[in-house]
Parts: sequence; structure tokens; C-alpha cells
Amino acid sequence: MASDRLYLDHAATTPILPQARAAMVEAMENWSNPSSPHGDGRAARALLEDARRRIGAALGWGGQIIFTSGASEAIAIALGRASFDRILTSPVEHDSVLRVTPQAERLRVDANGLLLGTSPLCEEEGHETILAIQHVNNETGVIQPLDAIDRKGAVLFADCAQSAGKLPLPDADMIAISAHKFGGPPGTGALLIKDLALIRPSGGQEQGYRPGTENLPAILAMAAALDARRDWLSKAAILRARLDAAIEAAGGEIVARNAQRIPTIASYRMPGLSARAQLIQFDLAGISVSAGSACSSGSLKTSHVLHAMGWDDARAGEVVRVSFGPDTSEKDLDRFAAAWTRMAGRAR
Repeated sequence: MASDRLYLDHAATTPILPQARAAMVEAMENWSNPSSPHGDGRAARALLEDARRRIGAALGWGGQIIFTSGASEAIAIALGRASFDRILTSPVEHDSVLRVTPQAERLRVDANGLLLGTSPLCEEEGHETILAIQHVNNETGVIQPLDAIDRKGAVLFADCAQSAGKLPLPDADMIAISAHKFGGPPGTGALLIKDLALIRPSGGQEQGYRPGTENLPAILAMAAALDARRDWLSKAAILRARLDAAIEAAGGEIVARNAQRIPTIASYRMPGLSARAQLIQFDLAGISVSAGSACSSGSLKTSHVLHAMGWDDARAGEVVRVSFGPDTSEKDLDRFAAAWTRMAGRAR
């Protein structure tokens, strides 16, 4: 990436940490299949299981870990193979959840995207229910207080793609994580699951719950990224508060302004200028941001998340997302704010 560009799209993917890159390169020397019975295979298996242990320890997870190609596959395994006849989810979930649960009942959310009363639905008799909810929304950064939800015995699946490695994990029965959101390589992730009986087995690897040879170099890099993580959210909170103030001073609107949000994600509305036009102008200024989720922003549709929060097409179509990484600086955000202010002035 050109050194003069400013990257503020870390919620889409964040650079691989040096420690993770080094672990991946070193692991490429161990090319054996972890399922092979010979000595080389057993050595690879030992590395794989050590990575599993390290990832569990880093995340404070004492249950099972199934390695996957990322959070989307973990979601597909958890919700596509769950042994339940009823799924509850919300309209502000990531597309990967909505696509795999077309039959789900959608819970209502408020103007901040927070769930409204779930317990009456969760306790419906005669059904085995799974509640599938994001921990942190990938567009707005709003944190769902999952541990405070009265789920009345329903199994809880948490999409933690945006929170794993940053916030403590919620007390969920199943959790999806993705390495490239916290400094690991793309194309690897995991399903954390307390009880394997919650899903149907399928495949010859990962204790029979996933087909295909494990990507050992990427898995070791994921473990290294979690081992190397540091607490930078306090710094990010200060930086985002500074940026929020600058955007509001220039006439912008902060999405979910009064909700508890992870400090690494913010969405801003620029009245009078479409998100598409903003993205082009920011890109020409050497600044990388996005309009919502990277998995769907190419479709140019207005955000289903904002619609669920009560935004109309006109307002939702003027929102861009800014997301920080551990090395994002005050100077970086001042540069973005200056570009935003110039753009907003021309849009009036």
C-alpha cells in the first residue's frame, strides 16, 4: 500500500501483525498434513493443537474450538447445522447471518440498533430455540449487551467478528471469530462452541465437524496475533471522541451517537452528499473508508442496518464508516476530519 495513503477501513480487514506474519512464514516450513499418521504429520498435529490451546487461553475460552476459513463459515456451521427448530435473530446482523437464516424470526431493535425485549420470544414452549446476535455491529460499532439478555434457556450464538481480540467475549454457547479482524491473516477463523452436540457433524477434520485439511500456517498466525495483541482501546476512545467532535462541528451526524460503541468503529452522515460520492472523493484524497460492510458495499445498496434503525433511504445513503487500527494516530484522524470538513462545505 502506498505510504501516503491513509487506511481507515480496519473493520473490513486490518494489516497482519508482524508477529503473525513471522509465525506464518515459519510455519510454511512445516508442510505436513496434521491428519497424517507419520512423524511429520504428528509434528504438524502437535503445532495445530498448541495453537488451539493458545487461542483458547488468549480469548479466555474453555470450550471446544473448530477451525474454519473465517467468521462466515463459522456462522454457516453454527446456524446451518444447529439442532434447533427455531432461530431468533435481528435485522441488524451481518449479511452472513441473514443469508443463512432466511427462516428466522427477526427481533425488533431500537433507534440505536439495540434489541428490544427478547424474553417473551425466547421462552415459547414446545420449541428448541437459538438466539443469533452480533456482539458488535460491523457498521455502527454498537455493542449489544449480550450478557444482560434474558434468553430464557435459549442457546446463544454470538457473532464476535468485530469484538474478538478487543473486548472480553460474551457468555455465549457458540461464537464466531475471524483472524483478519485482529491482525491475523485472511481466510482463517474459528467457531468456539461449548458443546459439540449443539451442531450436526460433517467432515473428516476438526473432530468430524469440518471437511478439509486445516490451514496450519494461517492458524498458527492467528494464534500469534492473539498472543501479540495489546490494549489500545483506551487510546482509540480518545481519538474517536476527538473525531466525533470535529464531525459534529462541521455539521455531520454520528450514527448511534448515544449508544455504547466499540471505540474502533464510527459511522458518519454528511448531509447533501451521497456515500458513493464521498468514497470517490476520499479515495482521490488518498483516504480509504467504506460505506457499511465490505461484504456488501460493492452492491451500492443502502444499509439494511440503518433501515432497521429507522433511517430512510436518503439519510442512510449519506453515511460512511470509519474504522481504526492499533496504529491509527491523532494526525491520521485530523487529516480525515479536514477532508470531511472540506467535502461537507462544498455539499451545502
